[in-house]
Amino acid sequence: MGFVARLSDFIWNPWLLTLFLFVGLYYSVRTGFFQLFDIKLWLKETLGSLFQRSEKTKQGGLTRFQALSTALAATIGTGSIAGVATAIFFGGPGAVFWMWVSAFLGMMTGCAEKILSVRYHQKGKHGGFFGGPMYYMEKGVKSRFLACMFSLCCVAASLAGGNLVQANSISTALEASAGVSRLWVGLVVAIAAGVVIFGGVERIGKLSERLVPCMAILFIGGGLVVLAHHIDAVPAAFSSIFSSAFGSPKAAVGGGIGYGVAQALRYGVARGVFTNEAGMGSSAMAHAAAQVKEPAKQGMWGIFEVFVASILVCSVTALVILTSGVYDMESALLAIQSGTVTNGMLGAPLSAAAFATVLGHGGSILVTVCLMLFAFTSLVGWSYYGEQSLRYLTGTERFRTPYRICCMVMIVVGSIGDISLVWQMSDIFNGLMALPNLLALLLLSPEALDLLRRWRYGEKGHGKLTEHLHYATLKTHRKKIS
Repeated sequence: MGFVARLSDFIWNPWLLTLFLFVGLYYSVRTGFFQLFDIKLWLKETLGSLFQRSEKTKQGGLTRFQALSTALAATIGTGSIAGVATAIFFGGPGAVFWMWVSAFLGMMTGCAEKILSVRYHQKGKHGGFFGGPMYYMEKGVKSRFLACMFSLCCVAASLAGGNLVQANSISTALEASAGVSRLWVGLVVAIAAGVVIFGGVERIGKLSERLVPCMAILFIGGGLVVLAHHIDAVPAAFSSIFSSAFGSPKAAVGGGIGYGVAQALRYGVARGVFTNEAGMGSSAMAHAAAQVKEPAKQGMWGIFEVFVASILVCSVTALVILTSGVYDMESALLAIQSGTVTNGMLGAPLSAAAFATVLGHGGSILVTVCLMLFAFTSLVGWSYYGEQSLRYLTGTERFRTPYRICCMVMIVVGSIGDISLVWQMSDIFNGLMALPNLLALLLLSPEALDLLRRWRYGEKGHGKLTEHLHYATLKTHRKKIS
């Protein structure tokens, strides 16, 4: 195991994994598992609002849906296709279970991030808003150190996870399906991304709100067709997921060894976080640009964002892989042990092979097209995050153009890099970025919970107050009312 792999494992095992789950569990318990028992409310504020009259924004701002689309553009990236496949290969089917757990708890972590980002967002010179975790760390926690640490790691993560990983997945998918040179793929993608990136957040928002719904529907629809064909294998897939989550299944190789609980937990949570970004704080920067009066309303989109990225899209990918027969536990373990893992065994090629079992070459094309759309929108979304972090660190927009050029260069570098090393570097920077954000979410939890409580009180009315005794503050309020 190389230095990068050891450093990645050190950061994620086991304390950071525990911190991610703890923060999500804390917010879930304090809100009475709002994501489950108030599902009608957050669906009404998200899906329900799509059927209402479209919003109008002032110059330089984003609508709530554009903010969501920009965030989803970065979250529904290669993690939804390549990341899930990589998690299953290295962590076993049990990784999917822990991905679900982290997503369920992460729905409330994501909600809190969005609430605080809107609460502390700043008004720009040209009328729009900007913000993110660094601002609620400085203004709320009163810690410039945490804010700078987060911003510095976010810039690095935007170049590693936001560019290297996404570009690598595009190039390997096109190389496997069409034999296209990875270098040429990188050059073309870099130029296309540059056109959007240099247009600023408004162009990113407009592109995202058009592409994100289409690419999500296309991928989920194709996945459901494959699952319908392999419907008989679905129960066995679920059985494998739940049993492997606790290290039960053993492969008949290497003395009967198998995937351990630590492996399933590590890859499941890490890939889940990479996909939905709940706890990392990155997507909160897109939501901070939304023009909305109530911070808690934007928090509902944070819940919906995690639900779509991990519960829907990632589940489709995982079940397609596990029901199609393209993944074999013994072969995977042998390759890992012997150090003979190749690009074709994991990532996007594994997902493409699963879709191809039913859709033939069309399945590979569908995955390739979806991957290109997912990764491309993720590239431009993450470029905005890195740009905002650099702006905070330097206090100026002077370095915006050099940073955008650097993003384009890193796209080319990522396209020709080694996939295993690229994912490990992404995990390192994601973990380092998440640490200050998770600490800030815990320190600011009273404020975030109070903003959510006040908004729910306004939505549900006086007669509903006594139904929510899970808030400690509501107990005092109830006595005053009575």
